[in-house]
Amino acid sequence: MSSLDTNSKLLRMGLRNPMTLMYSAIYIILGTLGIVGNAMVIGVIGRSLMMERGAGHNSDIIIMNLAVSNLMVSVTRNSLLAISDLGFKLYPSKGWCQFLMGIWVWLRSVNVWSTLFLSAFHLHTLKRVSPSMGNFQGWWSTHKSLLLSLGIIWILNLIYSIPAYIFSTNGNENTTETLMLVSSTTRPLLGCVWDFPTIHTGLAFATTSMVIHEIFPIILMVVTNTTSLHTLYTHSRLQRSGQDAPVMKRVPAERRAAKVILALVIVFIISWGCSILSVNYFNYNRGSSAEFLLVIARFTTVIFIVLSPAILAVGHRRLRSCIKSTLTE
Repeated sequence: MSSLDTNSKLLRMGLRNPMTLMYSAIYIILGTLGIVGNAMVIGVIGRSLMMERGAGHNSDIIIMNLAVSNLMVSVTRNSLLAISDLGFKLYPSKGWCQFLMGIWVWLRSVNVWSTLFLSAFHLHTLKRVSPSMGNFQGWWSTHKSLLLSLGIIWILNLIYSIPAYIFSTNGNENTTETLMLVSSTTRPLLGCVWDFPTIHTGLAFATTSMVIHEIFPIILMVVTNTTSLHTLYTHSRLQRSGQDAPVMKRVPAERRAAKVILALVIVFIISWGCSILSVNYFNYNRGSSAEFLLVIARFTTVIFIVLSPAILAVGHRRLRSCIKSTLTE
């Protein structure tokens, strides 16, 4: 079965079914905030990394990597959605659709694993300062190993995006989507759609993607954050009992970092989880609520990108200073 169905009236989204003016305005505002916020994070932290070098900036490198993936998703995907809402009818060729779908899948996938990496790195840091671990250094203790890990995330997800190049094509004004993936787009953006040879192939790929690439990282985020909170609780209990006082001085700072990362993960799980539920409701059920749920999915996918710079600013001194100086000028 092809994912092109010109007779379907369930969803005529994108350029063929304009959203209300209110929805379009809200989405454009959110997209703009996502670009501005993440660009600010990259500018402030990037300047800090260039001016001051040291092992203490490993967390800044990870934050900047997350902001870069957020910004690239906003520029290459969300901005195009906003442009299409303004009424511009662009229908790329098959080659361009394959390229664009590949880019969307790649960047959205990197965004997922970059968020998990931030959570995992904080747990790694807590294990390093744990009294029971002594002076444990670990794999991510140097810039080279850290950059190599981030590079692996980008390369592996680039490989994962290859099916988007193979199984996507261009549609036309009457094209509707019959199969969707959270990691790409929740509508035939610019007429680009998935085009699997059979319904079984498409559902198999969507299910595999959902389990391995979407649900599995969320489970890992929950596990790493729960472990981090438990580790911090153990540290605090030792501090109250007067044990290992020199090591325990880092607990307040690590606790603040844990709260920030926990907030990021909660926002990510809520936004990404809503998208997973909505898109898979469409793929496997297609009841009367499908169109409404896909509108919800479209907005929830941008919420994390918009809120993450604000959440990061709460726990990052330089970001807070930059925002305060901007607002007071």
